[in-house]
Amino acid sequence: MSSPDTHHDDSTPVPAAGADSPFRPERIARDEAPQFVLPLVVRIEKAEPPARTDALETAARAVLVLLSDERALGEGEWAAAVRDWQDARIRKVVRRARGAEWRKAETLPGVTVHGAAAEVRVFPPVPLDGWPKELAKLQVSGTDLDDPEPVAPAPEGVPVLWLNPDLEMSAGKAMAQAGHAAQLAWWELTGAERSAWRDSGFRLAVRTAPRERWARLSGSGLPVVRDAGFTEIAPGSATVVSDHPALRARL
Repeated sequence: MSSPDTHHDDSTPVPAAGADSPFRPERIARDEAPQFVLPLVVRIEKAEPPARTDALETAARAVLVLLSDERALGEGEWAAAVRDWQDARIRKVVRRARGAEWRKAETLPGVTVHGAAAEVRVFPPVPLDGWPKELAKLQVSGTDLDDPEPVAPAPEGVPVLWLNPDLEMSAGKAMAQAGHAAQLAWWELTGAERSAWRDSGFRLAVRTAPRERWARLSGSGLPVVRDAGFTEIAPGSATVVSDHPALRARL
């Protein structure tokens, strides 16, 4: 689902550590800038759809892979598009594909990231009204995935993206929100911390927070994703907390 941009400048004024953060002082007003979107496509075959948590984690990792790709940095071929996207609202839209649709999507510039069984392809940002035709015709709806087995607790020491237990989101919407949360953590990490995370393969977990922990997590000073409210949930809703060990150590 479309997850129109939400990040913690809606709630916490703490600037990100990275120079690529859109919260740097010289940035232009986000709402006045041309609007871009980061497309993500999840492969959902009828016979073997991925598990929901696997898809969420793979989408979050895909965003990090894109942000750290050399083509998105410096003078890379995607860098200008990434900068334009980050100067505006950080929109992400998740669409689904299968069969020939997926094969066509794979021909476009981007990166495919694999989870346990999930596959998510992330593409460089495009203008909000300028999607490539191969992606524009893909469906946003129909990404309602389930976890067929109980989800194990997050491994010790792994960054965890905690979902708000009181919000109902489609899998596509939650994938985009998990991508936002991963991006918030990335912005606030130092160069060495980013390198360590990248070297781990961007290991992370996405879990629904226990209700008794959510209030503490969302008020802890860790990055919080707040949704703009364009789809599914109310504006300003806190959707995900980015609980990266390096950020928690600085609280």
